[in-house]
Amino acid sequence: MQGRQWNMAITLDAIRRLKGTLGVDLFAMLEGDPPLLTKLATDIGLLCDIIFVIIKPQADASSVTDEQFGSSLGGESIKAALDSFYSELEDFFQKMGRADLAKAVAAQRRVIDLAVAKVTTDIERLNLEALVRDSGKLSMN
Repeated sequence: MQGRQWNMAITLDAIRRLKGTLGVDLFAMLEGDPPLLTKLATDIGLLCDIIFVIIKPQADASSVTDEQFGSSLGGESIKAALDSFYSELEDFFQKMGRADLAKAVAAQRRVIDLAVAKVTTDIERLNLEALVRDSGKLSMN
């Protein structure tokens, strides 16, 4: 599975498969509590399941099961799959004339990027040695 290339194509057929298999309706990205778009940003497992359903005809043709697909996903391949999914989804909605959903997907990607950058910056600013030193003082009292 490592090194295998998948074609991420969001089509009406893929959207129907998602709705039938996972109960996920990509046309309802802004609905729900939390909205599906938000849920996708916080539930990587669900997002990987969605990606598998999208590429399932290719996986079936290669005799790759859901379990085999999932076990082949490491951090780098998950990141590449997520980037591809969001890019394809934004493009699909844009070409369909649903600028509202395309903009929502683009905004969600930007929010994710900004959140990761902020957390990274916050962690880099931490003085971990001082935290360890100070936590030791607190536990001794």
